Amino acid sequence: MQEGPIRKKTGFRHFLAAATYSAGGARRLIGEAAFRQEVAAFLATLAVFALVGATALHYAAMTLLFLLMMAFEAINTAIEEIVDRLSPEISDMARHAKDLGSFACFCMILANGGWAAYVVIVSLFFQ
Repeated sequence: MQEGPIRKKTGFRHFLAAATYSAGGARRLIGEAAFRQEVAAFLATLAVFALVGATALHYAAMTLLFLLMMAFEAINTAIEEIVDRLSPEISDMARHAKDLGSFACFCMILANGGWAAYVVIVSLFFQ
């Protein structure tokens, strides 16, 4: 039996559906060891910021960078899920897609680490 096209929700129902989908994505992402390690590093960084007397702007920028890293990690996980589903065999294209997603996450880790190091150095030596 063939069903008709999926009817999109509108208004407040759309908002609730989107929130439900986002929560499902967050639950899936928590299953990733890399994500859990990034959360632990973020929390440790916030503790270090407290110790060195970071400003509210430092915390805000760190939080923004971390949210971007979460988004990159989610997209990387989505890429891996799709590639594993569509190309279970080892192929150059599948490997490249996964490597590029991983590289994007690595860049965000460098950005987060670079900002954290900057804040610590400035807070300890230039204030």
